[in-house]
Amino acid sequence: MSRPLGFADLSGRRVGIWGVGVEGRAVAARLEGVTDDIVLVDDHPTRDDVRASDDGGLDLLRTCEVVLKSPGIPRRRADVLLLDDVGVTVTSALNCWLADADRDHVIAVTGTKGKSTTTSLITFFLQCLGEDAQSAGNIGRPPYDPAFPATRWIVLEVSSYQAVDLTTSPATVVVTSLGEDHLDWHGTLAQYRADKLSLTRLSDDHDTFVANDMSLHDESHQLGGHVTFVDTDDEGLTNALGLVGEHNVRNVALALAVVGHVTRRPMSNVANVVREQAQNFEPLPGRLTVLARADGVTYVDDGLATAPLPTIAALDHFADDDVALIAGGFDRGVDYQPLAVALTARTRRTVVVVMDEAGARIADTLHASHAEVLVAASMDAAVRAARTSLPEGGVVLLSPAAPSFGAYANWRERSDDFAHVVRLLVADAANA
Repeated sequence: MSRPLGFADLSGRRVGIWGVGVEGRAVAARLEGVTDDIVLVDDHPTRDDVRASDDGGLDLLRTCEVVLKSPGIPRRRADVLLLDDVGVTVTSALNCWLADADRDHVIAVTGTKGKSTTTSLITFFLQCLGEDAQSAGNIGRPPYDPAFPATRWIVLEVSSYQAVDLTTSPATVVVTSLGEDHLDWHGTLAQYRADKLSLTRLSDDHDTFVANDMSLHDESHQLGGHVTFVDTDDEGLTNALGLVGEHNVRNVALALAVVGHVTRRPMSNVANVVREQAQNFEPLPGRLTVLARADGVTYVDDGLATAPLPTIAALDHFADDDVALIAGGFDRGVDYQPLAVALTARTRRTVVVVMDEAGARIADTLHASHAEVLVAASMDAAVRAARTSLPEGGVVLLSPAAPSFGAYANWRERSDDFAHVVRLLVADAANA
């Protein structure tokens, strides 16, 4: 069959769901009443009704007409390509949903860093203007989940994993930044950037709003749609919203430009309305979030910094402070030399506390820089070492520059562990 236009096209067909996590379960719920012929497969199943990929699951998927693949499974993996070879249509639930959606009221946000914050800002700005809007995708519930609330506007965070499987574009696409990430999934930096920006190159007529950043200018040949580069004019809103860092000035400016465009209002008007309600905005956790201040030390959770670029931005924000950086996690092969350059260039005291495989590579990269590097086997040990390394005060900064896979289920679990240790340290200091 041809690539499905939407969920209705799957009616009565044999459909495979490959990857039965949060998104896979939402897909299964969406397919209720559409087809009863569903095959559930996962690389690491946790349910008896789900077949393991390497234990007959791939054979079952070959019997399907359509396979809705989880974004976590690389599109160019050999077993995925084998399905293409035998005529199975491999796509994603998000692609099916976009085919059915009112694309004029879908705003898709992608970028190496800043996409979650920008998604939440666009949603909040629309709500301030009295518009019915919800965030979706990585930042919230999948929009195809039957439990997703009915809404006029959907602001959709899209990862590079998801962008690869999309053939339909929403009317508005936003790109926040472009760095290096997920090389284990995409294979090369060039492929990552091409995959990330593929969302802008889909053939449907759409507007593309891009941060006015040199890295994006350098890749302008890969940008599609009606492209607008947005300068960092945030109308003074960033501080009012409780956000810190130059990167958030850029995120706010992008949100203002996009919301002004889709609602046909001057940006100054949008900014004035938002300013009146700025105290109601709740910054997302794990993004330069100040957890505590005690004995001259500020503890900052930047746990969603899972690549070097956002960690470098965090260090820039604390350029005038002594910093103990906690970094490391799952090693997915990114280049840590830019992070090493940023750390070496700092003029204030900097200690790097490294964890896990990525931490070991960061330490190796810093070897020639004479930076002070400490190794920790746990978050508790890392936070305590970081605090001890700042006798005169400063910033203990969790900004891992690596994902959390392995030691933690996800970034939030890692950030929660960091916050737990911080609370214990602060309480111990108060009782001393």
